[in-house]
Amino acid sequence: MYNNLGSQPGVVPPPTSAQPNPFGSAFQVAGSGLIRGGLGAYGGKILGSSSEYVQSNGHWTRITEPVGGRLSYKPPIYDINAPDLYIPLMAFGTYVVLAGLSLGLHGKFSPEALNLLFIKGLLGWFMQAALLKVTLLSLGSGEAPLLDIIAYAGYTFTGICLAVLGRIISGYSYYFLMPWTCLCMGVFLVKTMKRVLFAEVRSYDSSKHHYLLLFIALVQFPLFTWLGNITINWLL
Repeated sequence: MYNNLGSQPGVVPPPTSAQPNPFGSAFQVAGSGLIRGGLGAYGGKILGSSSEYVQSNGHWTRITEPVGGRLSYKPPIYDINAPDLYIPLMAFGTYVVLAGLSLGLHGKFSPEALNLLFIKGLLGWFMQAALLKVTLLSLGSGEAPLLDIIAYAGYTFTGICLAVLGRIISGYSYYFLMPWTCLCMGVFLVKTMKRVLFAEVRSYDSSKHHYLLLFIALVQFPLFTWLGNITINWLL
């Protein structure tokens, strides 16, 4: 009965499909391009990443360029092997969230305690970056970009997040994950400092070179233990 309404006089049949919007596709393309361009600029200028971040060029050597008669590393937006602050910042934020969750599960959460843990994380990041910078200066090389050193130091929170998450899920797994993540971070920093940051000081005493690398690796254990201890007293 309802199918025959269109054939009756004076009855306008309902539209079977929406009329195409000539501006819809144009607005959609322009909007998606604006979002992609805005995010690309944000990641390139603020976080130091670009759309080529996940691509690989087959080697891990940093790209250099002459600046003022001296060689300098290109920024991350032009070198996919350069460290950027995306992963360190995300890891630091995750560390603060997991720390608050851990306090909440133990009934000790408060905004003041979370604020102190935030400061504790920043202090640990600063100590790690200062360790790397002082190590370079002691070898007579201060040419490594400061943001590179801060980025390398910020990778500390990647392992700490894994250890803290293990403690939340199972308390016993923390005692396995913490030494393992310390060891991984120590190996990462040793290889990074040896292949990238120490590239300009190979003429220095190799024994001093190796002792400083070993010292960097050993410092990770007390630093990780301190940052991984989520308590109200941030000094512990």
